[in-house]
Amino acid sequence: MINITLPDGSVRQFEKGSTALDVAKSISEGLARNVLAANVNGEVIDAFRPINNDSSLQLLTWNDGEGKSTMWHSSAHLMAEALEFHYPGIKLAIGPPIANGFYYDIDFMDYTISEKDLEKIEQKMKDLAKDKLAFERKEISKSDAISYFKEKNDPYKLELLEGLEDGTITFYTQGNFTDLCRGPHIPDTGFIKAVKLTAIAGAYWKGDEKNKQLTRIYGITFPKQAELTEYLEKLEEAKRRDHRKLGKELELFTFSQKVGQGLPMWLPKGAALRERLENFLKKAQRKAGYDQVITPHIGNKELYVTSGHYAKYGADSFQPIRTPDVDEEFYLKPMNCPHHCEIFKAKPRSYKELPARFAEFGTVYRYEQSGELHGLTRVRGFTQDDAHIFCTQEQVKDEFKNVIDIVLYVLKTLDFKNFKAQISLRDPENLAKYIGSDENWEKAESAIIEAAAEKELPTVVAYGEAAFYGPKLDFMVQDALGREWQLGTIQVDYNLPERFELEYTGADNQKHRPVMIHRAPFGSMERFVAVLLEHCAGDFPLWLAVEQFAILPISDKYNAYAEKISQLLNNYDIRGSVDDRNEKIGKKIRDAELNKVPFMLVVGEKEAENDEISVRQRGAGDKGSMKVEAFIKLVEATIEEELSTNV
Repeated sequence: MINITLPDGSVRQFEKGSTALDVAKSISEGLARNVLAANVNGEVIDAFRPINNDSSLQLLTWNDGEGKSTMWHSSAHLMAEALEFHYPGIKLAIGPPIANGFYYDIDFMDYTISEKDLEKIEQKMKDLAKDKLAFERKEISKSDAISYFKEKNDPYKLELLEGLEDGTITFYTQGNFTDLCRGPHIPDTGFIKAVKLTAIAGAYWKGDEKNKQLTRIYGITFPKQAELTEYLEKLEEAKRRDHRKLGKELELFTFSQKVGQGLPMWLPKGAALRERLENFLKKAQRKAGYDQVITPHIGNKELYVTSGHYAKYGADSFQPIRTPDVDEEFYLKPMNCPHHCEIFKAKPRSYKELPARFAEFGTVYRYEQSGELHGLTRVRGFTQDDAHIFCTQEQVKDEFKNVIDIVLYVLKTLDFKNFKAQISLRDPENLAKYIGSDENWEKAESAIIEAAAEKELPTVVAYGEAAFYGPKLDFMVQDALGREWQLGTIQVDYNLPERFELEYTGADNQKHRPVMIHRAPFGSMERFVAVLLEHCAGDFPLWLAVEQFAILPISDKYNAYAEKISQLLNNYDIRGSVDDRNEKIGKKIRDAELNKVPFMLVVGEKEAENDEISVRQRGAGDKGSMKVEAFIKLVEATIEEELSTNV
């Protein structure tokens, strides 16, 4: 017999070799019908896999993230079986679950495939799912696995097998399809009730542009048709909110092939929007004791050798900039922290000067493959709202908590209500990825965990997500559509001060090493604006709105009066313009609504005679006629309320 410990702490005895499904059935048949996989001693496995030792067990259903991921992994296999039915002889590469659904990369050989073919593949998937095909796991020797895929003439699976050790290889089979896979999978295909293949794209094998381009098919499945319907509605809403579409409509930014892929250019309205965001954060930073600095867009290769960035990312950076001097190389700045270390080192420092807080909206450059570029969310040149705090060991936790306050201020002011803080730690199975001593890592990780607990943040722990030089706290924010984005980040770093030999003189008159905190509440201006655009659908709060008002004259006779009002409002730093087109007032109002203008000010004979404006607020309707002074007070009061959150 073996002991199984359930999440509530209760312990039950079962025969050795029992499965998670057996445990579920002992609780209730209804529960067993919903179990997709199991977490056994921290590892997600098949619910039908035997358990042979005393174990802790969590039963995973569709309500668990790992349960969804398991079903989507199985759905990728189901799609592969449907593809082999319609396109015999194709070569299958990899088919993982992703955040929303799954994909499979396929070499279609001589076949051609397009969006119109997805419907027949979907139908075959549904037919196979109805057969409730069981997933079967089989451990197989490396030599037998190689023989199997040699017979199938599958170069992709054979290449994957090269990196696997004998004794660690498993096959999964359902129906007429067998795949090299570590699992886990759902008990059978009957759990899959609703299917939608969402897109076709190109993808290089192993993400390398030098390799063959494969066809990637994306899809998603659900246990109920109603959930798929709801998801597709959200997908349509996401298209409506796409920041690339809104950015064009609102004239915020543009891209040019001649300038270069992944290099956004901010148009006047976008530049003004970005400036308002920067000023908003700069004001909060001044209150919190930050000093603004500016560093160059390039740095000597030796700077990044010292920091460790060259060893980690040098091969993936832009090509070096060479000067006429022998062996002198510069790189486009991939991050700001090495430059800030040199600023700290520029003069002798005393403990009385700490913490030193250097902030910079610093533009950095990182080479991303063209297939990975996406609007403002994945670019090659972007500006971080970066800052680095140099402090004593005793100051770390308080400084970290102060940064949390700034991040929370940003999120609350911009109406990001749903978020969690991800404590990103080292991968304990691959410590070679990281620099620095275990002792320093343990101190840094403890500081983050304690600070998050004291701020009562909702947290999750993610192993393997730390930066190579230190652990971090990442803010995972849900937008209005329930999608999760990683925005603000705070990192504790004992290693760069070591590598740059930073020091300060302590109260004991001895030299000491400072601790470094990296932080970026927005993350990057580009990504933040993209997420904010989609979150609010371009309907910004009044303080941030591209235009706060549009004055709409009823006819040409009142254009001069409209211009007079516009100039007066502009004198009070209230942004807007006059729509003096020869159009009916109804069309002017509709166009202002489409352009997300918060206030529409209609002026005609009555308004001109009474020196007033007729105010219409977007989403709230008519506010009535009022004097311009009253409107100015309304705007100022609204903005004051929007920005009333304290740091």
